[in-house]
Amino acid sequence: MQTGTKKQNKTVKKKTTKNKVAKSKGLGDTIAKVTKATGIDKVVKFVAGEDCGCEQRKEALNKLFPYNKPKCLQEKEYNFLKEFYKTHKNRLTEDEQKKLIEISNRVLHTKRKISNCSSCVKELIADCKRLFENYDA
Repeated sequence: MQTGTKKQNKTVKKKTTKNKVAKSKGLGDTIAKVTKATGIDKVVKFVAGEDCGCEQRKEALNKLFPYNKPKCLQEKEYNFLKEFYKTHKNRLTEDEQKKLIEISNRVLHTKRKISNCSSCVKELIADCKRLFENYDA
């Protein structure tokens, strides 16, 4: 009786892994999932033919609107942030701002540039601090 149970468990595991839906890489994947779930994709393929341009559109939208996860901090970036937040005062040098922007742009996929805007600089410092604290936790 126990061997039958083990076989049944294996069968159940196989079924659940087959139904696993791939995570969307971007907006194109999400739209493709919605059109498939609603049946719109079949209508479009019936009307426009098998090569309706959906795949190219999906890839283009994924490139334009990706769902990016933050990248990992490199050791030198982590050490810089550790020192920076240990000794940080109310002022930020141009070199410090450049380094924070480099880290933010690489890790968080932002497109920040040097700025004299105080609220932009505060947001940069806060974003990098949250990133650092998540590593330190």
